[in-house]
Formats: sequence, C-alpha cells, structure tokens
Amino acid sequence: MANRGPSYGLSREVQEKIEQKYDPELESRLVNWIIVQCGEPIEHPPPGRQHFQTWLMDGTLLCKLINSLHPKGNEPIAKISESKMAFKQMEQISQFLKAAEIYGVRTTDIFQTVDLWEGKDMAAVQRTLMALGSLAVTKDDGCYKGDPSWFHRKAQQNRRGFSEEQLRQGQNVIGLQMGSNKGASQSGMTGYGMPRQII
Repeated sequence: MANRGPSYGLSREVQEKIEQKYDPELESRLVNWIIVQCGEPIEHPPPGRQHFQTWLMDGTLLCKLINSLHPKGNEPIAKISESKMAFKQMEQISQFLKAAEIYGVRTTDIFQTVDLWEGKDMAAVQRTLMALGSLAVTKDDGCYKGDPSWFHRKAQQNRRGFSEEQLRQGQNVIGLQMGSNKGASQSGMTGYGMPRQII
C-alpha cells in the first residue's frame, strides 16, 4: 500500500462504495484459477482484499498468467523480473495490461496500474481477470487450464446468409416499426382547431 493517510468526507464515501463492489467469493475462484493456470507451485494467499492485492502486486503472477494463455515460444512477455523495486513491479503490471488488451480484453474492462499497486480499486482488478478468463474459455485453443465453469463463455459471432430471393421477399413486408393503421377510423375526430365536444 502507498503511504497515504486516512480519507475523510466525500472521498471516504467514494472509497467505501468502490470497496463494496469487491467480491470475496470471486477472489477465491480467481486465486484457484491463477494457481492452476500458471501450472507451478504457487503459495495460496490468505483470504481478504489486502492479501489478494499483495499477492498480485509485484506483477510476476499476472505476467506468468498471461504467458500461460499463449503457446510455448509465443509468450507476449519475454522477461519476468522478480525485482522488489516499485517502478519495476509497476512496469510489469502495465506489461500485463498491454498483453491482456492484445489478447482481446476490452479497454473498458482493464484496470489502471494504481488500482492494483495502491489497492484503490481491487474490484476493477477482479473484473479484468474475469474478462481474461472468459476470453480464454471462449477461445478454446487448448491453453486454458482449470474448470471451464469458472467463467462464462462470451457470445460468438453468428453470421446469417440470405439468398437473393429471401432478401427480395423481405422488401415486400412492412415492418412493425412503420406503424399500422389496422382498426383505425376517423370516428370521434373533430375538425382542425375545433374544441373537443365532451358529452
């Protein structure tokens, strides 16, 4: 954690709302997946947001995770440093984020480096890892390890092909967006500008 004093007032309320989005059950699922996916003996962290943050904070696990989702020899991060220097660790986190974006995680699902490094928004970290896991399950390229039910499969493209005849037939149908005049009549209508007669 960064050397920062306690927050008060509105900033404290905002931080509490962000912290409420953090899911402890999701944390345990993500920890299990990271350990299985990396495929090497990794110590299981104690439960809790701060333990989860310190477990991922140096960026080495995140880099190993994204590398394990690629075939051998085609890893996006060539050198993973085990350095204790802050800027090196933050650099590794940003390398992971770039590699995740190239892998296919949407920019809106990617957390900022400070969200993890300073523990500002661990729910955003969870969101990124969930999006990464869902993509890995959906790609189904043999690199994903673990239980496929841990993540939702993303919807696949479903292109439809219509023949020329089907397209011509569709042009003759009046869609409901155009409106309908079935059952409409002018009974009860008054002339333009005339007051309504209430009986």
